Amino acid sequence: MFQRLLLAIDDCDTGPVAVSFAIAMASPRTTVHVVHVNQYQVGGRGLTVETREEACRAVHDAVAELAAAGVPATGCVWTATCFGVADRIVAEADRWAAGAIVLGSRRRRRLFGQGVRARVIRLSPLPVLTAPAPLKVTRRPGRDKFPAGQRRRRSAIPS
Repeated sequence: MFQRLLLAIDDCDTGPVAVSFAIAMASPRTTVHVVHVNQYQVGGRGLTVETREEACRAVHDAVAELAAAGVPATGCVWTATCFGVADRIVAEADRWAAGAIVLGSRRRRRLFGQGVRARVIRLSPLPVLTAPAPLKVTRRPGRDKFPAGQRRRRSAIPS
């Protein structure tokens, strides 16, 4: 389908889901380029949210998972302000001549401003594929009255 996919990952739980989604989207001729944009902390005077090693580790793990699945992959890490993350992703997609951009998704809504995904869609002429958000399974109400391994004991005295 696409010969060159740009996979943008971040430091949260959407990264592994986006990698799995890119593996599923890849054809035998697809090459994936993994990008991680490390954000500067607001008011951090040049400090980033992650260390260089943490950001490189996220890209290395994604490239290793893609390679283990038989998908050729490369990766890079960039640094930008919170307002420049989408610009950096789109610029890297243009530089690498990607056919599509794959992003992770979160299950929360923004009250003010647009998220990175909305800005990437607005800025890029390429198709933007959004990996589904990881599901968070919760217990049904009333099922967690008793801890795991314990049962409700019946009283010997009828009530």
